[in-house]
Amino acid sequence: MSRNMEPLSVGKVVGDIVDGFIPSVKMSVIYNSNKQVANGHELMPSVVTAKPRVDIGGEDLRAAYTLIMTDPDAPSPSDPYLREHLHWIVADIPGTTDASFGKEIVSYESPKPVIGIHRFAFILFKQRGRETVMPPASRDYFNTRRFAEENGLGSPVAAVYFNAQRPTAARRR
Repeated sequence: MSRNMEPLSVGKVVGDIVDGFIPSVKMSVIYNSNKQVANGHELMPSVVTAKPRVDIGGEDLRAAYTLIMTDPDAPSPSDPYLREHLHWIVADIPGTTDASFGKEIVSYESPKPVIGIHRFAFILFKQRGRETVMPPASRDYFNTRRFAEENGLGSPVAAVYFNAQRPTAARRR
């Protein structure tokens, strides 16, 4: 297993959301212009309210990518019966650019975990062609593997995830 994959396996992104894959494209996810998403690190829900900047590597501007953001721990990590909850899909992102150049087919929904520590994963797929990705029927019970299969996306080319939990309420004295 490559070093890039290890945190995704330990965090069960590989397993719960996608099967094992070989990362082949660089992707960086940055919130509020200064908070870079790193595998397994925690971000406060207040930091992730606005959609992030997602930079896509690759060598070809003509290549198209689909970005999926999903929560496999909805509504709670101990009972994820809504697995997965979909937060965002952007398709037709040209290689070497960022997600703002793509077509948002499911609008960004900011993470609002209620119970426990949730994982929020960004999964990137290379498309076989442009305008080939259709929006899913629902945000709840989303399945990244099935969606990739239905839209001919193949295996992921990049992934990163962060953890978030509900901020603790201020205690009264």
